Amino acid sequence: MADIVQSWMPTELPETEKAPAKKSGLRRLMRRHSTTAVLMCLPLIVIVAGLIIYPAFYSIYLSMLNKSQTHFIGLSNFNFLLSRDTFWMVVEQSAIFALSAVFFKALIGLITAHLVNNLPAKGQRKWRGMLLVPWVIPLALSTLGWWWLFDPTYSAINFILSGLGFEKIAWLSTPYWARFSVILVNVWYGAPFFLIMYLAALKSVPEQLYEAASIDGATAWQKFRHITLPMMHNIIAITVLFSLIVTFANFDVVQIMTAGGPRNMTHVFATYSFLLGIRSGDLPLGAATSLFMFPILAIAAVFILRGVRKRGREIG
Repeated sequence: MADIVQSWMPTELPETEKAPAKKSGLRRLMRRHSTTAVLMCLPLIVIVAGLIIYPAFYSIYLSMLNKSQTHFIGLSNFNFLLSRDTFWMVVEQSAIFALSAVFFKALIGLITAHLVNNLPAKGQRKWRGMLLVPWVIPLALSTLGWWWLFDPTYSAINFILSGLGFEKIAWLSTPYWARFSVILVNVWYGAPFFLIMYLAALKSVPEQLYEAASIDGATAWQKFRHITLPMMHNIIAITVLFSLIVTFANFDVVQIMTAGGPRNMTHVFATYSFLLGIRSGDLPLGAATSLFMFPILAIAAVFILRGVRKRGREIG
């Protein structure tokens, strides 16, 4: 009887008992893959740490030193800036510059994206290529071209205005027109980015939604309001946030066009920080000026990303 029972006993362990060995092998494999992934990302992590994280923390440390960088003075540089009327004018100008430029870039990009999207396929390729030219040209080079157009002595725009019987305009020496000029150049450069992002979003909207709306008798405005805008909500928010960060920290346009003049009326954070830190030789004060951008952009990012997250939960 014992021989019969022994003959019927399984010679191999069941699959359930082999599972732990397989799981441990999978764990080792996963660990090996994660280690490989970390090693492959290590050069990028080192670059990010060296070019972004370290300078950010060093600028915080630098902003708490005196002008000669020999003594730790805490928040004295920040208190000094907050007591200066010029600094508050820079805050105001930066807000006007960033908000107005982003608004017009988003508006122009949305309109041109709809116009290009309604063209035939062959025409779209040509127009996309032509409209992306301002964004492809290096910003410093294109801004220099605009500076020549606004030059007070040899301004091509003033030449046209005088030929039409209008008075010449001091584009870069009058505060109002200087602000208008730098915003115009920034819009000209940044609008193609909104165009290409919005055009990609329009391509992802299902045509069946528009067909169903047409059957129900919806007008073009109703289609845009109830289909296009809701479907593009997230891409609009992300694009606006990215452009707001880049525009707020813009340096090339203002520095080349006006260098912050006339009478510091066109300074933004980047150019004012350059003026204090590099030209005036007060690196701690310049670092403190640049750090004021962080809380402003952080608050804007929180509000915009909260809206994107809320919209994602509603769709999900």
